[in-house]
Amino acid sequence: MKQDEVIERVSLFIARHQLLVAERGVLVALSGGADSVALLRLLLALNYRCEAAHCNFQLRGEESERDELFVRRLCSDLHVPLHTIRFDTMQRVKESHLSVEMAARQLRYDWFEQLISERHLQAVAVAHHQDDSIETMLINLIRGTGIDGLLGIQPRHGHVVRPLLALSRQDLLAYLESLEQPYVTDSTNLHDTYVRNKIRLHLLPLMEQINPSVRESLTRTMSHLQQASQLYHQAVDEALAPLTHSADGSLQIPIAKLMQSASPQALLHELLLPHGFNRAQEEAIYRALNGPSGRIFCSATHQLIKDRERLYILPIAPKAAPTLQIEYVKINDQFTLPRTSEVACIDAAKVTEPLTLRLAEEGDWFIPFGMQGRKKLSDYLTDCKVPLHLKRQQYVVCCGQKIVWVVGRRLDNRFRLDSTTTEAIILRCTTYTPPTT
Repeated sequence: MKQDEVIERVSLFIARHQLLVAERGVLVALSGGADSVALLRLLLALNYRCEAAHCNFQLRGEESERDELFVRRLCSDLHVPLHTIRFDTMQRVKESHLSVEMAARQLRYDWFEQLISERHLQAVAVAHHQDDSIETMLINLIRGTGIDGLLGIQPRHGHVVRPLLALSRQDLLAYLESLEQPYVTDSTNLHDTYVRNKIRLHLLPLMEQINPSVRESLTRTMSHLQQASQLYHQAVDEALAPLTHSADGSLQIPIAKLMQSASPQALLHELLLPHGFNRAQEEAIYRALNGPSGRIFCSATHQLIKDRERLYILPIAPKAAPTLQIEYVKINDQFTLPRTSEVACIDAAKVTEPLTLRLAEEGDWFIPFGMQGRKKLSDYLTDCKVPLHLKRQQYVVCCGQKIVWVVGRRLDNRFRLDSTTTEAIILRCTTYTPPTT
Protein backbone atom coordinates (compact mmCIF):
# COMPACT_ATOMS: atom_id res chain seq x y z
CA MET A 1 0.00 0.00 0.00
CA LYS A 2 1.42 3.38 -1.03
CA GLN A 3 1.87 6.33 1.33
CA ASP A 4 -1.09 8.23 -0.10
CA GLU A 5 -3.33 5.17 0.17
CA VAL A 6 -2.42 4.66 3.82
CA ILE A 7 -3.09 8.32 4.63
CA GLU A 8 -6.39 8.25 2.74
CA ARG A 9 -7.56 5.10 4.52
CA VAL A 10 -6.87 6.64 7.95
CA SER A 11 -8.60 9.88 6.90
CA LEU A 12 -11.72 8.01 5.79
CA PHE A 13 -11.75 5.91 8.97
CA ILE A 14 -11.53 9.03 11.17
CA ALA A 15 -14.35 10.68 9.22
CA ARG A 16 -16.58 7.58 9.18
CA HIS A 17 -16.36 7.16 12.95
CA GLN A 18 -16.21 10.90 13.72
CA LEU A 19 -13.09 10.43 15.83
CA LEU A 20 -11.45 13.85 15.49
CA VAL A 21 -12.17 17.38 14.30
CA ALA A 22 -9.54 19.48 12.60
CA GLU A 23 -10.00 22.58 14.73
CA ARG A 24 -8.92 21.09 18.06
CA GLY A 25 -5.63 19.55 19.14
CA VAL A 26 -5.14 15.86 19.82
CA LEU A 27 -2.86 14.11 22.29
CA VAL A 28 -0.86 11.23 20.78
CA ALA A 29 0.22 8.40 23.09
CA LEU A 30 3.81 7.97 21.91
CA SER A 31 5.87 5.04 23.18
CA GLY A 32 8.48 5.22 20.44
CA GLY A 33 7.46 1.88 18.95
CA ALA A 34 6.50 1.42 15.32
CA ASP A 35 2.76 1.70 15.85
CA SER A 36 2.76 4.93 17.84
CA VAL A 37 5.41 6.57 15.63
CA ALA A 38 3.30 5.73 12.55
CA LEU A 39 0.24 7.18 14.31
CA LEU A 40 2.02 10.48 14.97
CA ARG A 41 3.36 10.74 11.43
CA LEU A 42 -0.06 9.96 9.91
CA LEU A 43 -1.92 12.52 12.03
CA LEU A 44 0.67 15.16 11.18
CA ALA A 45 0.31 14.26 7.49
CA LEU A 46 -3.44 14.89 7.89
CA ASN A 47 -2.65 18.31 9.39
CA TYR A 48 -3.93 17.64 12.89
CA ARG A 49 -2.42 19.77 15.64
CA CYS A 50 -0.66 17.13 17.73
CA GLU A 51 0.89 17.01 21.16
CA ALA A 52 2.66 13.86 22.31
CA ALA A 53 2.65 12.07 25.69
CA HIS A 54 5.31 9.56 26.69
CA CYS A 55 5.17 7.36 29.81
CA ASN A 56 8.37 5.97 31.31
CA PHE A 57 7.22 3.10 33.52
CA GLN A 58 10.79 2.38 34.65
CA LEU A 59 10.32 -1.35 34.12
CA ARG A 60 12.96 -2.16 31.47
CA GLY A 61 16.07 -0.42 32.76
CA GLU A 62 18.25 1.07 30.01
CA GLU A 63 15.63 0.24 27.40
CA SER A 64 13.12 2.56 29.11
CA GLU A 65 15.70 5.36 29.08
CA ARG A 66 16.47 4.67 25.41
CA ASP A 67 12.77 4.94 24.49
CA GLU A 68 12.36 8.27 26.27
CA LEU A 69 15.46 9.72 24.60
CA PHE A 70 14.24 8.56 21.17
CA VAL A 71 10.82 10.16 21.70
CA ARG A 72 12.39 13.44 22.79
CA ARG A 73 14.53 13.60 19.66
CA LEU A 74 11.63 12.60 17.39
CA CYS A 75 9.30 15.28 18.77
CA SER A 76 12.07 17.87 18.55
CA ASP A 77 12.68 17.01 14.89
CA LEU A 78 8.94 17.12 14.10
CA HIS A 79 8.31 20.26 16.21
CA VAL A 80 5.67 18.46 18.27
CA PRO A 81 5.13 19.53 21.92
CA LEU A 82 6.03 16.61 24.20
CA HIS A 83 4.83 15.73 27.71
CA THR A 84 6.76 13.08 29.62
CA ILE A 85 6.24 11.43 33.00
CA ARG A 86 8.01 8.78 35.06
CA PHE A 87 5.90 6.33 37.01
CA ASP A 88 6.87 4.17 39.97
CA THR A 89 4.88 1.32 38.47
CA MET A 90 5.94 -1.34 40.96
CA GLN A 91 4.81 0.86 43.85
CA ARG A 92 1.38 1.13 42.24
CA VAL A 93 1.33 -2.67 41.86
CA LYS A 94 2.01 -3.07 45.59
CA GLU A 95 -0.64 -0.52 46.57
CA SER A 96 -3.38 -1.67 44.19
CA HIS A 97 -2.64 -5.44 44.01
CA LEU A 98 -3.09 -5.15 40.23
CA SER A 99 -0.95 -6.91 37.67
CA VAL A 100 1.97 -4.89 36.26
CA GLU A 101 0.11 -4.61 32.96
CA MET A 102 -3.11 -3.33 34.56
CA ALA A 103 -1.29 -0.96 36.93
CA ALA A 104 0.61 0.59 34.00
CA ARG A 105 -2.62 0.93 32.02
CA GLN A 106 -4.34 2.67 34.93
CA LEU A 107 -1.42 5.06 35.44
CA ARG A 108 -1.14 6.12 31.82
CA TYR A 109 -4.85 6.60 31.13
CA ASP A 110 -5.34 8.63 34.31
CA TRP A 111 -2.46 10.85 33.19
CA PHE A 112 -3.85 11.14 29.66
CA GLU A 113 -7.19 12.35 31.04
CA GLN A 114 -5.35 14.93 33.13
CA LEU A 115 -3.41 16.22 30.12
CA ILE A 116 -6.52 16.39 27.93
CA SER A 117 -8.19 18.57 30.53
CA GLU A 118 -5.18 20.80 31.22
CA ARG A 119 -4.28 21.30 27.56
CA HIS A 120 -7.90 21.58 26.32
CA LEU A 121 -7.42 18.78 23.80
CA GLN A 122 -10.23 16.82 22.16
CA ALA A 123 -8.95 13.27 22.68
CA VAL A 124 -5.99 10.98 23.14
CA ALA A 125 -5.13 8.93 20.05
CA VAL A 126 -3.64 5.49 20.71
CA ALA A 127 -2.03 3.22 18.14
CA HIS A 128 -4.15 0.06 18.24
CA HIS A 129 -4.46 -1.43 14.73
CA GLN A 130 -6.25 -4.34 13.03
CA ASP A 131 -3.88 -6.97 14.38
CA ASP A 132 -4.44 -5.75 17.95
CA SER A 133 -8.20 -5.99 17.39
CA ILE A 134 -7.88 -9.56 16.09
CA GLU A 135 -5.76 -10.53 19.10
CA THR A 136 -8.35 -9.02 21.46
CA MET A 137 -11.11 -11.01 19.76
CA LEU A 138 -9.14 -14.25 20.15
CA ILE A 139 -8.28 -13.51 23.79
CA ASN A 140 -11.97 -13.02 24.60
CA LEU A 141 -12.95 -16.10 22.61
CA ILE A 142 -10.46 -18.25 24.53
CA ARG A 143 -11.63 -16.88 27.89
CA GLY A 144 -15.32 -17.12 27.01
CA THR A 145 -17.47 -14.16 26.04
CA GLY A 146 -20.74 -12.92 24.59
CA ILE A 147 -21.26 -11.36 21.19
CA ASP A 148 -19.79 -7.99 22.22
CA GLY A 149 -16.54 -9.62 23.28
CA LEU A 150 -16.02 -10.81 19.70
CA LEU A 151 -16.16 -7.33 18.18
CA GLY A 152 -12.49 -6.59 18.76
CA ILE A 153 -11.32 -3.10 19.74
CA GLN A 154 -13.76 -0.26 19.15
CA PRO A 155 -12.75 3.01 17.43
CA ARG A 156 -13.72 5.18 20.40
CA HIS A 157 -14.05 4.79 24.15
CA GLY A 158 -14.66 8.07 25.96
CA HIS A 159 -11.72 10.37 25.17
CA VAL A 160 -9.68 7.52 23.69
CA VAL A 161 -9.71 7.24 19.89
CA ARG A 162 -8.03 4.64 17.67
CA PRO A 163 -7.51 5.97 14.12
CA LEU A 164 -5.33 3.04 12.97
CA LEU A 165 -7.91 0.25 13.19
CA ALA A 166 -8.26 0.41 9.41
CA LEU A 167 -4.63 -0.71 8.99
CA SER A 168 -2.63 -3.85 9.74
CA ARG A 169 0.73 -3.77 11.43
CA GLN A 170 2.32 -4.70 8.11
CA ASP A 171 0.69 -1.60 6.57
CA LEU A 172 2.21 0.56 9.32
CA LEU A 173 5.69 -0.94 8.94
CA ALA A 174 5.56 -0.40 5.18
CA TYR A 175 4.47 3.20 5.72
CA LEU A 176 7.38 3.88 8.09
CA GLU A 177 9.80 2.24 5.67
CA SER A 178 8.59 4.49 2.87
CA LEU A 179 9.33 7.50 5.09
CA GLU A 180 12.67 6.06 6.18
CA GLN A 181 11.36 6.71 9.70
CA PRO A 182 13.16 4.83 12.50
CA TYR A 183 11.47 3.54 15.65
CA VAL A 184 12.40 1.54 18.75
CA THR A 185 11.46 -2.05 19.59
CA ASP A 186 10.20 -3.14 23.00
CA SER A 187 12.04 -6.39 23.72
CA THR A 188 9.18 -7.66 25.90
CA ASN A 189 7.04 -7.91 22.76
CA LEU A 190 9.35 -10.70 21.63
CA HIS A 191 8.66 -12.82 24.74
CA ASP A 192 5.57 -14.98 25.18
CA THR A 193 5.04 -14.19 28.87
CA TYR A 194 1.70 -12.47 28.24
CA VAL A 195 -1.36 -14.09 26.65
CA ARG A 196 -1.44 -11.47 23.88
CA ASN A 197 2.15 -12.27 22.94
CA LYS A 198 1.39 -16.00 22.90
CA ILE A 199 -1.40 -15.33 20.40
CA ARG A 200 0.76 -12.99 18.31
CA LEU A 201 3.86 -15.16 18.26
CA HIS A 202 2.38 -18.67 18.18
CA LEU A 203 -1.39 -18.94 17.63
CA LEU A 204 -1.85 -16.58 14.69
CA PRO A 205 1.13 -18.00 12.74
CA LEU A 206 -0.33 -21.49 13.27
CA MET A 207 -3.74 -20.31 12.05
CA GLU A 208 -2.08 -18.78 8.98
CA GLN A 209 -0.69 -22.21 8.10
CA ILE A 210 -4.29 -23.41 7.89
CA ASN A 211 -5.60 -20.27 6.18
CA PRO A 212 -3.00 -17.78 4.90
CA SER A 213 -5.63 -15.01 4.81
CA VAL A 214 -6.96 -15.74 8.30
CA ARG A 215 -6.39 -12.14 9.47
CA GLU A 216 -8.60 -10.80 6.69
CA SER A 217 -11.19 -13.49 7.47
CA LEU A 218 -11.27 -12.60 11.17
CA THR A 219 -11.52 -8.88 10.34
CA ARG A 220 -14.54 -9.58 8.11
CA THR A 221 -16.05 -11.74 10.84
CA MET A 222 -15.73 -8.91 13.35
CA SER A 223 -17.43 -6.58 10.89
CA HIS A 224 -20.33 -9.04 10.44
CA LEU A 225 -20.60 -9.47 14.21
CA GLN A 226 -20.69 -5.69 14.66
CA GLN A 227 -23.81 -5.57 12.51
CA ALA A 228 -25.29 -8.61 14.25
CA SER A 229 -24.60 -6.97 17.61
CA GLN A 230 -26.62 -3.92 16.64
CA LEU A 231 -29.60 -6.10 15.74
CA TYR A 232 -29.12 -8.14 18.91
CA HIS A 233 -29.12 -5.12 21.19
CA GLN A 234 -32.14 -3.64 19.43
CA ALA A 235 -34.03 -6.89 20.06
CA VAL A 236 -32.81 -7.01 23.68
CA ASP A 237 -33.94 -3.43 24.33
CA GLU A 238 -37.39 -4.21 22.92
CA ALA A 239 -37.66 -7.36 25.03
CA LEU A 240 -36.48 -5.66 28.22
CA ALA A 241 -38.68 -2.58 27.97
CA PRO A 242 -41.87 -4.27 29.32
CA LEU A 243 -39.88 -6.30 31.86
CA THR A 244 -38.11 -3.59 33.82
CA HIS A 245 -39.52 -1.03 36.19
CA SER A 246 -37.52 1.46 38.26
CA ALA A 247 -38.79 2.53 41.66
CA ASP A 248 -37.20 3.61 44.94
CA GLY A 249 -33.76 3.43 43.38
CA SER A 250 -34.19 -0.23 42.46
CA LEU A 251 -34.66 -2.06 39.17
CA GLN A 252 -37.58 -4.50 39.40
CA ILE A 253 -38.01 -7.48 37.07
CA PRO A 254 -41.09 -9.76 37.15
CA ILE A 255 -39.74 -13.30 37.19
CA ALA A 256 -42.73 -14.84 35.41
CA LYS A 257 -42.47 -12.42 32.47
CA LEU A 258 -38.73 -12.96 32.25
CA MET A 259 -39.19 -16.74 32.08
CA GLN A 260 -41.86 -16.38 29.36
CA SER A 261 -39.44 -14.54 27.05
CA ALA A 262 -37.79 -16.28 24.10
CA SER A 263 -34.38 -16.36 25.80
CA PRO A 264 -34.60 -15.75 29.57
CA GLN A 265 -30.92 -16.44 30.26
CA ALA A 266 -29.71 -14.05 27.54
CA LEU A 267 -31.98 -11.29 28.83
CA LEU A 268 -30.84 -11.93 32.40
CA HIS A 269 -27.23 -11.60 31.22
CA GLU A 270 -27.97 -8.21 29.66
CA LEU A 271 -29.76 -7.08 32.81
CA LEU A 272 -26.92 -8.08 35.11
CA LEU A 273 -23.89 -7.11 33.02
CA PRO A 274 -24.09 -3.32 33.62
CA HIS A 275 -24.31 -3.93 37.37
CA GLY A 276 -21.03 -5.81 37.72
CA PHE A 277 -22.25 -9.39 38.24
CA ASN A 278 -19.87 -12.03 36.86
CA ARG A 279 -20.72 -15.08 34.79
CA ALA A 280 -20.72 -17.49 37.75
CA GLN A 281 -23.17 -15.23 39.61
CA GLU A 282 -25.38 -14.96 36.53
CA GLU A 283 -25.67 -18.73 36.38
CA ALA A 284 -26.41 -18.99 40.10
CA ILE A 285 -29.08 -16.28 39.83
CA TYR A 286 -30.66 -18.03 36.86
CA ARG A 287 -30.84 -21.29 38.84
CA ALA A 288 -32.37 -19.41 41.78
CA LEU A 289 -35.29 -18.05 39.75
CA ASN A 290 -37.40 -21.13 40.51
CA GLY A 291 -36.24 -21.38 44.12
CA PRO A 292 -37.38 -19.80 47.39
CA SER A 293 -37.33 -16.06 47.97
CA GLY A 294 -34.71 -14.30 50.04
CA ARG A 295 -31.56 -15.16 48.05
CA ILE A 296 -29.14 -12.21 47.84
CA PHE A 297 -26.28 -11.79 45.37
CA CYS A 298 -23.79 -8.93 45.51
CA SER A 299 -21.41 -7.40 42.99
CA ALA A 300 -18.95 -4.66 43.88
CA THR A 301 -21.60 -1.99 43.25
CA HIS A 302 -25.04 -3.63 43.42
CA GLN A 303 -27.06 -6.27 45.15
CA LEU A 304 -29.74 -8.47 43.64
CA ILE A 305 -32.53 -9.81 45.83
CA LYS A 306 -34.79 -12.64 44.71
CA ASP A 307 -38.30 -12.06 46.09
CA ARG A 308 -41.36 -14.22 45.51
CA GLU A 309 -42.36 -12.72 42.18
CA ARG A 310 -39.63 -10.23 41.34
CA LEU A 311 -35.92 -9.63 41.15
CA TYR A 312 -34.72 -6.39 42.70
CA ILE A 313 -31.40 -4.85 41.65
CA LEU A 314 -30.31 -1.88 43.71
CA PRO A 315 -27.09 0.02 44.25
CA ILE A 316 -25.02 -0.61 47.33
CA ALA A 317 -24.97 2.88 48.79
CA PRO A 318 -24.88 3.23 52.54
CA LYS A 319 -27.28 5.87 53.78
CA ALA A 320 -26.76 8.09 56.77
CA ALA A 321 -28.62 6.69 59.75
CA PRO A 322 -31.60 8.76 60.94
CA THR A 323 -31.52 10.43 64.35
CA LEU A 324 -33.73 9.39 67.25
CA GLN A 325 -35.18 12.25 69.28
CA ILE A 326 -36.46 11.50 72.80
CA GLU A 327 -38.71 13.83 74.81
CA TYR A 328 -40.09 13.16 78.33
CA VAL A 329 -43.50 14.66 79.14
CA LYS A 330 -45.78 14.48 82.18
CA ILE A 331 -49.28 13.09 81.77
CA ASN A 332 -51.76 15.76 82.91
CA ASP A 333 -54.85 17.57 81.71
CA GLN A 334 -52.80 19.51 79.12
CA PHE A 335 -51.30 16.38 77.55
CA THR A 336 -52.51 15.54 74.03
CA LEU A 337 -51.63 12.20 72.52
CA PRO A 338 -49.84 12.69 69.16
CA ARG A 339 -51.76 11.03 66.37
CA THR A 340 -49.27 10.73 63.52
CA SER A 341 -47.17 7.87 62.24
CA GLU A 342 -44.06 10.04 62.49
CA VAL A 343 -44.26 10.06 66.30
CA ALA A 344 -44.56 7.30 68.89
CA CYS A 345 -45.65 7.82 72.48
CA ILE A 346 -44.70 5.18 75.09
CA ASP A 347 -44.91 4.69 78.85
CA ALA A 348 -41.64 5.90 80.41
CA ALA A 349 -42.02 3.51 83.36
CA LYS A 350 -41.93 0.50 81.01
CA VAL A 351 -38.55 1.50 79.58
CA THR A 352 -35.98 -0.35 81.69
CA GLU A 353 -32.97 -0.14 79.38
CA PRO A 354 -31.52 2.56 77.09
CA LEU A 355 -33.44 3.16 73.88
CA THR A 356 -31.53 2.43 70.67
CA LEU A 357 -32.21 2.81 66.98
CA ARG A 358 -31.16 0.15 64.47
CA LEU A 359 -32.11 -1.52 61.20
CA ALA A 360 -34.44 -4.50 61.20
CA GLU A 361 -32.70 -7.87 61.52
CA GLU A 362 -33.53 -11.46 60.66
CA GLY A 363 -35.59 -13.04 63.45
CA ASP A 364 -37.00 -9.76 64.85
CA TRP A 365 -40.47 -9.95 66.35
CA PHE A 366 -42.78 -7.65 68.30
CA ILE A 367 -46.32 -7.47 69.64
CA PRO A 368 -48.20 -5.01 67.41
CA PHE A 369 -50.25 -2.36 69.25
CA GLY A 370 -53.72 -3.65 70.06
CA MET A 371 -52.70 -7.32 69.84
CA GLN A 372 -51.70 -9.91 72.42
CA GLY A 373 -49.67 -12.39 70.39
CA ARG A 374 -46.22 -11.81 68.93
CA LYS A 375 -45.61 -11.42 65.20
CA LYS A 376 -42.46 -11.75 63.15
CA LEU A 377 -41.41 -8.36 61.89
CA SER A 378 -40.79 -9.73 58.40
CA ASP A 379 -44.37 -11.07 58.28
CA TYR A 380 -45.73 -7.75 59.50
CA LEU A 381 -43.82 -5.89 56.78
CA THR A 382 -45.10 -8.38 54.21
CA ASP A 383 -48.65 -7.57 55.37
CA CYS A 384 -47.74 -3.92 54.80
CA LYS A 385 -46.73 -4.92 51.24
CA VAL A 386 -43.09 -3.93 51.73
CA PRO A 387 -40.86 -5.73 49.17
CA LEU A 388 -38.14 -7.99 50.48
CA HIS A 389 -35.26 -5.69 49.59
CA LEU A 390 -36.91 -2.72 51.31
CA LYS A 391 -37.56 -4.67 54.51
CA ARG A 392 -33.86 -4.34 55.26
CA GLN A 393 -34.22 -0.56 55.21
CA GLN A 394 -36.80 -0.54 58.02
CA TYR A 395 -35.62 1.00 61.29
CA VAL A 396 -36.80 -0.05 64.74
CA VAL A 397 -36.42 1.51 68.19
CA CYS A 398 -35.45 -1.03 70.85
CA CYS A 399 -35.33 -1.22 74.62
CA GLY A 400 -32.59 -3.75 75.11
CA GLN A 401 -33.61 -6.68 72.89
CA LYS A 402 -37.29 -5.71 72.75
CA ILE A 403 -38.68 -3.75 69.85
CA VAL A 404 -40.50 -0.65 71.09
CA TRP A 405 -41.48 0.93 67.79
CA VAL A 406 -41.41 -0.12 64.16
CA VAL A 407 -40.52 3.38 63.08
CA GLY A 408 -43.23 5.13 61.14
CA ARG A 409 -45.55 2.13 61.35
CA ARG A 410 -46.62 0.62 64.66
CA LEU A 411 -45.89 0.64 68.37
CA ASP A 412 -45.24 -2.49 70.43
CA ASN A 413 -48.20 -3.23 72.68
CA ARG A 414 -45.91 -3.81 75.69
CA PHE A 415 -44.93 -0.14 75.79
CA ARG A 416 -48.32 1.49 75.20
CA LEU A 417 -49.78 4.15 77.49
CA ASP A 418 -52.39 2.93 79.95
CA SER A 419 -54.41 4.25 82.91
CA THR A 420 -51.41 4.01 85.27
CA THR A 421 -49.04 6.05 83.07
CA THR A 422 -47.75 9.20 84.73
CA GLU A 423 -44.88 10.05 82.39
CA ALA A 424 -44.57 9.45 78.66
CA ILE A 425 -41.70 9.39 76.21
CA ILE A 426 -42.32 10.90 72.78
CA LEU A 427 -40.12 9.39 70.06
CA ARG A 428 -39.36 11.03 66.74
CA CYS A 429 -37.07 9.70 64.01
CA THR A 430 -35.77 12.57 61.91
CA THR A 431 -34.82 12.41 58.20
CA TYR A 432 -36.44 9.01 57.82
CA THR A 433 -39.36 7.73 55.77
CA PRO A 434 -40.32 4.08 56.20
CA PRO A 435 -39.90 2.00 53.01
CA THR A 436 -42.99 1.32 50.94
CA THR A 437 -43.83 -0.52 47.76
